[in-house]
Amino acid sequence: MFSLLCASAGLIVGIVLIVLFVIAFLLLVPISIWFRALVSGASISMIKLIGMRLRKIKIGMLVDAYITGKKAGLDIQISELETHYMAKGNVQRVVNALISAHSANIELSTKTAMAIDLAGRDVLDAVRVSVNPKVIETPIIAAIAKDGIELRCKARVTVRANISRLIGGSGEETIIARVGEGIVTTVGSAVTHKDVLENPDRISKTVLAKGLDSGTAYEILSIDIADVDVGRNIGAQLQMDQAEADKRIAQAKAEERRAMAVAGEQEMKAKTQEMRAIVIEAEAEVPKAMAEALRSGKLGAMDYYNMQNLQADTNMRNAIGGTGATGDGKKA
Repeated sequence: MFSLLCASAGLIVGIVLIVLFVIAFLLLVPISIWFRALVSGASISMIKLIGMRLRKIKIGMLVDAYITGKKAGLDIQISELETHYMAKGNVQRVVNALISAHSANIELSTKTAMAIDLAGRDVLDAVRVSVNPKVIETPIIAAIAKDGIELRCKARVTVRANISRLIGGSGEETIIARVGEGIVTTVGSAVTHKDVLENPDRISKTVLAKGLDSGTAYEILSIDIADVDVGRNIGAQLQMDQAEADKRIAQAKAEERRAMAVAGEQEMKAKTQEMRAIVIEAEAEVPKAMAEALRSGKLGAMDYYNMQNLQADTNMRNAIGGTGATGDGKKA
């Protein structure tokens, strides 16, 4: 009886172990994914799938991308896609880009596509732009001709992606900046703004001749001037500003001369007042001097009376002549 119980217990343990093994096998081995890859002609070993599951890779997405690539005739390996996924790349976008390039007979290797994707560029969009060129529209660019007239231009640049220069090549901003520089240079070298208005294609020819797409991720196919408007008369405005500045300078100099003249006049008035004070002081000393001369006998009484008579005659003549001044220089 005991042996029977032991045998039963052993059988139950064996069954449990078998069930646990089957469950663990089903959890580790994605049977449905393995079978789907097998019937799609893109077989993947069971061990590789188990390794992906242990590395927490999205097996379904990765295998579907691998099957799609194989069906499109791409020479790709599941290990390459696995490496790109673990490097935080977009596997599905890379595979779609490779398929698009392969269908359009564009040379694009798997490593190049993965490198472009890891560099932060949209490799699928690059392939699309390479097949179907896109148009970049510049903002309104203001330029001034030699006659001082401002022209406001807008251009449309048709570009095609250059896949070989996507890594390290500059983007649309550089294209727009270089086209703007070419427009400013062309308009600025024109004698009059009318020359540009009559021949707007000279802007396109000048800009294209500069090779503006060097070092960029694009190839410029054409540059078309979409619109040219006449802006302000910058030359006239500058002349008006210069005339106003000259006027202010002349006014400042005139005010300076006026201030100097007023200062000179005030200085002359001060000197005149000083001279008058000296004369008045001297006149005040005349009576003292005459008294001293009379006391010392240097001036006689008759001399004094003769001087008084002479002064009276002078005052009379002045009164008759209408001067109205007395002998002492004061108003009568």
